[in-house]
Amino acid sequence: MVEKYVFEYENENEFKKLESALKKYNMLAYKKLYFEYYPALKAGSLVGEKTKTEEGQDYYEVILPTDALFSKVHGDAKLHYKVNSETKIITIITLSPEDIFTEGHQSELVTYKGVMVSKQHSDKDLFKINLLNMIQK
Repeated sequence: MVEKYVFEYENENEFKKLESALKKYNMLAYKKLYFEYYPALKAGSLVGEKTKTEEGQDYYEVILPTDALFSKVHGDAKLHYKVNSETKIITIITLSPEDIFTEGHQSELVTYKGVMVSKQHSDKDLFKINLLNMIQK
């Protein structure tokens, strides 16, 4: 018999906001998450890298596919979750980088050369994007 896992959320409302921003700004990562990773997790195939074990629960991180420039400016997009093997419950923790996804959910973000630019750190983000483009040339 196939082992089925059940999803729970540490904070469902906040996670759905982050997921919505991921869908809006990075459709490829959202599709991979929704159509590959979620079904694999529910079937019991734990994807990603195990980061730690605490109190009988294993913590995992899954790196989602993103543009290389986005990863260099904001960091890798990751799904964080924990697994309780005894109860067959997967608790979805968060998506990172939280700050850019939270900001993207609250208001429309502008893009510069195909990368989301934070309103709070716009100078820093623009500098990183221009620097990385100069290095590539």
